[in-house]
Amino acid sequence: MFQITEGNMWLNDTIGVVPKNSWAIDPFGYSPTMAYLLRRMGFENMLIQRTHYELKKELALQKNLEYIWRQNWDAEESTDIFAHMMPFYSYDIPHTCGPEPAICCQFDFARMHGFNYELCPWGKHPVEINHENVQERALQLLDQYRKKSTLYRTNTLLVPLGDDFRYINIDEAEAQFRNYQMLFDYINSNPSLNAEAKFGTLEDYFHTLREEVDRINYSLPGEVGSGQIGGFPSLSGDFFTYADRQQDYWSGYYVSRPFFKAVDRVLEQTLRASEIMMALLHGYCQRAQCEKLATGFAYKMTAARRNLALFQHHDGVTGTAKDHVVWDYGTRMHTSLQDLQIFMSKAIEVLLGIRHDKSDHNPSQFESEQVRSKYDVQPVHKAIDAREGTSQSVVFFNPLEQSREEIVMLIVNRPDVTILDSNWTCVPSQVSPELQHDKSKTFTGRHRVHWKASVPAMGLQTYYVANGFVGCEKAKPAKLKYFLTSNSFSCPAPYNCSKIEGGMAEIQNQHQTLTFDIKHGLLRKVTHKDGSINDVGEEIGMYSSYGSGAYLFKPNGDAQPIIEAGGHMVISEGLMVQEVYSYPKMTWEKTPISHSTRIYNGDNTARELLIEKEYHVELLGQDFNDRELIVRYKTDLDNRRIFYSDLNGFQMSRRETYDKIPMQGNYYPMPSLAFMQGSNGKRFSVHSRQSLGVAGLKEGWLEIMLDRRLLRDDGRGLGQGVMDNRPMNVIFHILFESNISSTSNPVSNPLPLSPSLLSHCVGAHLNYPLHAFVAKNPQELSMQPPPRSFSPLAAPLPCDLHIVNFKVPRPSKYSQQLIGDSRFVLILQRRHWDTSYCQNCHSQCTSVANKPVNLFNMFKELEVLNVKATSLNLLHEDIEVLGYTEQVGDVGQEGHVFISPMEIQAYKLVLRPHQ
Repeated sequence: MFQITEGNMWLNDTIGVVPKNSWAIDPFGYSPTMAYLLRRMGFENMLIQRTHYELKKELALQKNLEYIWRQNWDAEESTDIFAHMMPFYSYDIPHTCGPEPAICCQFDFARMHGFNYELCPWGKHPVEINHENVQERALQLLDQYRKKSTLYRTNTLLVPLGDDFRYINIDEAEAQFRNYQMLFDYINSNPSLNAEAKFGTLEDYFHTLREEVDRINYSLPGEVGSGQIGGFPSLSGDFFTYADRQQDYWSGYYVSRPFFKAVDRVLEQTLRASEIMMALLHGYCQRAQCEKLATGFAYKMTAARRNLALFQHHDGVTGTAKDHVVWDYGTRMHTSLQDLQIFMSKAIEVLLGIRHDKSDHNPSQFESEQVRSKYDVQPVHKAIDAREGTSQSVVFFNPLEQSREEIVMLIVNRPDVTILDSNWTCVPSQVSPELQHDKSKTFTGRHRVHWKASVPAMGLQTYYVANGFVGCEKAKPAKLKYFLTSNSFSCPAPYNCSKIEGGMAEIQNQHQTLTFDIKHGLLRKVTHKDGSINDVGEEIGMYSSYGSGAYLFKPNGDAQPIIEAGGHMVISEGLMVQEVYSYPKMTWEKTPISHSTRIYNGDNTARELLIEKEYHVELLGQDFNDRELIVRYKTDLDNRRIFYSDLNGFQMSRRETYDKIPMQGNYYPMPSLAFMQGSNGKRFSVHSRQSLGVAGLKEGWLEIMLDRRLLRDDGRGLGQGVMDNRPMNVIFHILFESNISSTSNPVSNPLPLSPSLLSHCVGAHLNYPLHAFVAKNPQELSMQPPPRSFSPLAAPLPCDLHIVNFKVPRPSKYSQQLIGDSRFVLILQRRHWDTSYCQNCHSQCTSVANKPVNLFNMFKELEVLNVKATSLNLLHEDIEVLGYTEQVGDVGQEGHVFISPMEIQAYKLVLRPHQ
């Protein structure tokens, strides 16, 4: 959404255009979320191309290739947008004039001799149009137009004229124009042909079509249409998984280059956090020095938005770009990440009142707790060197709209540390050894310290890591247990170690007990506090895939389990965290995967209710060529092979596994969540920190692909395999839930189910983590600064109301601020949640947004002078064009906002500090 906004605002600022027609011919499948966002941005029409060839055929038979795209929750037709689907295999000229590419290719005049493009592969090539051949050529072309027109309802026909990497010089453009103009002149001067042909824009096409359907009703008997534009059916749903021919399903790109899919998500949430911080700086700090910091970083913020937007290209985040292009994407994102972390480290000093003379050039006292040395490596945690008699401050920023109690972790060089809060009060903590994914050296020599932190909504909180603070208990060491096939275990100080006996091992907290098979190091079952048991049956396997490429997934048979009996296992049991670390045994000396399973203590936190899985993946070297790595959870849920996966993190889609299509066609995108539900209402959810692919191939199974390494090109334009794998960590948060009231049957209900309120919370915590900043230098314990925290919201928002963003869209334009300007933008989303699951599952959820929220009273010490509804791209203030219901616009006087579930709404605000 932010990428479209950035582009739309640039268009408006640069050439004064506000777009209303969307053109998207090359994404590989389409999400209805895009249709929703475009509608709420004031777009009226959209064009798409890559959808399953069998679906195109079915829609063409019914003349439904043009339709109204409606969201499946929408009963009021407020989300309707007109969509045109191109009918044929491709968007190039051989596949756009009509159904016969051998003929259409003859009308691609850039393929004539003298140009550098390939000749027509069908053997008959274009020739210059002249007075001798114009009749024959025009009739041939018009015949294709006529045949194509039979697939649509109206007399208005769209014939795109272009391809990738075209119109690179005037001669080529002139050749197309000159020849087509002669053909059009012939057609238009012969009334007996009953046709008119002319050049036009996409806007011209949609305008002409809408004029025609205003005159002629093309609706079919009994058809459900739309009040906004008549004559067409309304359809709901998504277009995954795409196949362009035979059994070639484009489900491979869901997982290709997963390392960079993860970086994309990190940059996205860091950018959002930075934009919130910049808005808070502008709002709370009216001094010129604060203005300098905000405006000095404005151009880097714009660069970060554009670098992120660039990677959203359909060959960027998909992992389908050439290696040198991936390098460019990666270095741009890395540069922006570093810039944003520097900005945040400076902004927290101003917001905490530590220093006021911040500008772009002053160094900060703080640095990000996680740093990346290069664009293609995992972040590493900076170790705090807590020497005797010193303390080091750590500041957490919570980018969410609810206050947050959460078990946090930092790395320390010494285990004998104490945690203190902002008031210098003791905080219970745990220390455990830092583990690494290396069979020969499991322990790094550093230590992890865990404690429960409490951070206000959209606010900052300070803690101290101290050594030698009198009167506080030191972090309590975890107890270690180990299983090794060799006897080479060396117990690190100051921990107690013991050997695991028997065939099974357990870890537990107050909610659940996890049971593991020791020899394989895999999770087997979960026992809940009510005594009920769920099988999990964790399995790690590999597909052998000689036909797969960056786009396509073409496995040779089923995935084979790769873990053998006899790996390494270390269990760490502590006050805050229990962890099982597994380095499994496999055929290969250098294993492609190791993993950890964690559960947390911590009263009334969301984390104590979930299972955290972290997979360290290294699909490196020739042993793994043409292999695709998966994890599979074989549960005991009777879900009838029906599961749900998210679309853009915004909505869920129902997925049913079909035998009539190949395995690769039953794989779906999983940007952030997949879940399945049994007939008893028991639900198994997996939240992901990055986009991957998911399938439910057998009853009770949920399978997620982690990485893929492929030698060959799959013939879709990339021209290379995918061999640039990087070591990476994939993190899942797994949730078992039981419903508390009757719920619809997922088997018979064709509509998607919604996540629970707890599930939304878990997903938000995973994808919008706390940002930690550590002081660069320690302080003497005798120097105790005053309490330092920052809490901008008057109260946490209801827990189904999400602040998508709070930002100043054009900070550089506001150095000479006029008090009446709406420089701030607040974008809110109301999440839809399944009410048959618990609302008050943990104390952090205190209310839901079933009554209006008052934006005037939202902030502490900030006065909201004016509120005005706007479109999601910030360019429309006439809400009639956005499809919203009436209540959206009427907020200016009293500031009351009511948002229906599933809606996203944007508001421009005028703010100033209380006088």
